[in-house]
Amino acid sequence: MPTTHHEVAWKPKHNQWAIALTVTLATFMEVLDTSIANVALPHIAGSMGASQEEATWVLTSYLVASAVILPISGWLSNRFGRKRFYMTCVVMFTISSLLCGLAPTLPFLILARVLQGLGGGGLAPSEQAILADTFSVADRGKAFALYGAAVVVAPAIGPTLGGWITDNYNWHWIFFINLPIGLVSLFLSNRMVEDSPEIIARTKRRDPVDFIGLLSVGIGVALLEFTLDKGQEKDWFGSGEIQLTALLAVVILIFFVFWEWRHPDPIVDLKLLKNRNFGTAVFLQLVLGMVLFGSTVLIPQFLQGLLGYTAERAGEVLSPAGFVMMFGMVIAGRTLGKGDPRMTVMLGYLATAAGLYNLTRLDLGTAFGTITIWRMLQVIGLPFIFIPISTLNYVGVPREKSNQISSLSNFARNMGGSAGTALLTTFLARSAQVHQMQLSSNISQGGYAITDYISHFAANSGMSVQAARSTAVGSAYQQMLQQASMLAYKDAFALLAMVIACLAPLVWIMRLPPKAAKPDPEQLAGH
Repeated sequence: MPTTHHEVAWKPKHNQWAIALTVTLATFMEVLDTSIANVALPHIAGSMGASQEEATWVLTSYLVASAVILPISGWLSNRFGRKRFYMTCVVMFTISSLLCGLAPTLPFLILARVLQGLGGGGLAPSEQAILADTFSVADRGKAFALYGAAVVVAPAIGPTLGGWITDNYNWHWIFFINLPIGLVSLFLSNRMVEDSPEIIARTKRRDPVDFIGLLSVGIGVALLEFTLDKGQEKDWFGSGEIQLTALLAVVILIFFVFWEWRHPDPIVDLKLLKNRNFGTAVFLQLVLGMVLFGSTVLIPQFLQGLLGYTAERAGEVLSPAGFVMMFGMVIAGRTLGKGDPRMTVMLGYLATAAGLYNLTRLDLGTAFGTITIWRMLQVIGLPFIFIPISTLNYVGVPREKSNQISSLSNFARNMGGSAGTALLTTFLARSAQVHQMQLSSNISQGGYAITDYISHFAANSGMSVQAARSTAVGSAYQQMLQQASMLAYKDAFALLAMVIACLAPLVWIMRLPPKAAKPDPEQLAGH
């Protein structure tokens, strides 16, 4: 078959590692900017006279726009050419970064962040598809290791760098630093990246556009992302607004699934999920996103909310773990193919579960160095999940579907991150309330514990018993709230550990890559 011949014979003109470094640069820029923006949010709110709730739209607008573009990026790459789409995303992200830095008002900044999200959301799927097409099956693990290193190092240094920039300069510079990286990425992409024959042939077909599918996935995903991001803030289904957006999201996305399943040229090829490897990988990516994003949110919240760390200091706790993951990516990439990757993934999940459960030992007196080491242990297994799953994604799928594969897997991981963050935030709040009730029930106003506490407080403060009573009761209440919050964090880490441990056996559903040289991908896709 001609298609099979192209898949076997085609190779890019330039060195494959030069191409990998080129596309990884844009990944680093996009992920770095996301983590930096989170740290700078209070500074942005203060300088623009906005409330904290209004300022969170700086994050929400980016997440919604990014979520909308992710599932359709595969179709856009096929429609307009992957190189053209990828370079358009780099241009849009870079220009909108400049607009974000120059923003005079909050509405202007939010609009610029929407444009930035549309550009940033299309980068990761395009980059992974480029790597999958550029490298042979045997070398994909190493390529994804390089890509994964950028994905984990950027958020590791982002909070520290963001804190330093906003403390020493101002928040505008967290966006301006994207400009030189974006320009270099654009120049190198233009010279290095090229489309495969399958993509070139696809762009010439000009099939009719599925406008109904395009609108339904865009609106449905936007409503879903809004619901997840704003649910806890608005008390979930206690809010009429969240009830409406959740209902509309479910109805529209169900319609989208039925519509796309029967469409001859769908925006999102959902039938790919029938492939055993890819369907399993998408589910595992969804859960991986929940854990990766969820734990990255929980630890800084714990450090800043309960231990009084600054954003920069909290970033210093996370940074070493990022470099541990980078080193782990290199090892995982080199060892891939030397054993059963499913065993590697299962062990990675079990190691991650153990690391998360170890975090239940955190308390209000845990030292900086101890937390840093525990965080490093918690992430040590993640590279051995990310690399094999990213590689097994493409087993049994023809090359012309690479764009769709990358689009759906990245969408699953990002939506898992949004869902994980939202659910964990809600779980924390509810669990803290339960622990408050339990702790307060053990303390009666005239009980020995509170009386003894007031006496000791009065003796150490030099106040009279009467004067010390109100102060002591307030102090005891604050300590109870802290203890309740700490116990809620322990519950959250235990829950994550349990979920990950239960999912570990699922990797055995996936098939191994065929050992025979150059099998027909179309035949594999039918298995």
